[in-house]
Amino acid sequence: MAEAISILGSTGSIGRQTIEVAENIGLKVAALTANRKTDLLEEQVRRLRPEFVAVYDETAAKDIKIRLADLNVRVASGMEGLIEAATLNSVKSVVTAVSGSVGLKPTLAAIHEKKRIALANKETLVCAGSIVMKTADECGAEIIPVDSEHSAIFQSLSGRDRSELKKILLTGSGGPFRGRKRAELADITPAQAVSHPNWSMGAKISVDSATMMNKGLEYIEAMHLFGVKPEDIQVVVHPQSMIHSMVELIDGTVIAQLAVADMGLPIQYALTYPKRLPSMFQHLDWTAMRDFTFEAPDLENMPCLALAMRAAKEGGIMPCVMSAANETAVHMFLAGKLGYNQIYDAVLDATEAMGNVAEPDLDTIIEADASARVFVAEHYSK
Repeated sequence: MAEAISILGSTGSIGRQTIEVAENIGLKVAALTANRKTDLLEEQVRRLRPEFVAVYDETAAKDIKIRLADLNVRVASGMEGLIEAATLNSVKSVVTAVSGSVGLKPTLAAIHEKKRIALANKETLVCAGSIVMKTADECGAEIIPVDSEHSAIFQSLSGRDRSELKKILLTGSGGPFRGRKRAELADITPAQAVSHPNWSMGAKISVDSATMMNKGLEYIEAMHLFGVKPEDIQVVVHPQSMIHSMVELIDGTVIAQLAVADMGLPIQYALTYPKRLPSMFQHLDWTAMRDFTFEAPDLENMPCLALAMRAAKEGGIMPCVMSAANETAVHMFLAGKLGYNQIYDAVLDATEAMGNVAEPDLDTIIEADASARVFVAEHYSK
């Protein structure tokens, strides 16, 4: 394949896996972006030789520009740099693998240029799903989900009329603390929280998986991606992480997508859709699998999921406030400035402190995002 892609967030977990996939199937990488990890970014640039590089942090951007002075590559910084990386003429697909709401503007810019969006950034749809999906529809841009769960739903619905859908069954492993009471988790350390039993992910998303906020964010994403109401989605805990999600059709048929727990597979499918290519990933060994178990989520002891489901029903700016407050609280927890159980407390307080706006525009969403971050930082600083 000779098509070119842009990777927003190339030094993160999804970004690194995207590079492996691109190299394996012969995709050219035309642009890379990062926040601060200049050592890894330099290594990637020297290997892939993209035409454009953007570093969000201004100081880090100056550093990488000096490091890459001997190469024929343009270097930019800040949000303008991310937007340019997402809208290069030579690029067909944009992998949005940045973490947080910083991915919103570049994604919208890419949509306006009718790029294919391989969407791995949850906050884009959680914060502004209605705006993003409407814009994509108006511009004729494709949004192909990279999350394993949403990719599974996308694949299970492929070629079907949406009128046949009765319910989305959104699966999740339950995280490393499944079955434990909330009172038992007060002293959980960052090292324990990022140790996921099935998936290898970045620190922030690993903590979200532990609290099950990740599943709450995915719940909101699924609403927007597939045009369904909250009551049309059921969260199902599936500890083995072999079934990545399912759809129930109106006649009672359930269609599931199964594969090994490797994010490289949904990344590759998003980049090659509607085609499938041979992959470098392990195939399931059916004779080695013994148990598939399922259970309802424990909303009492995983209250972040319950909070996210409530925010989904309230709509407006509530999902954005919740997501921004959670992102700030998780980073504070990882930095040792907040206890594990306080993540939920901080997010709950932020959602209760800020009034809702039913149909926000983009500026209102961005303002709500910033306000929620300030609230958590000010009220929960040790």
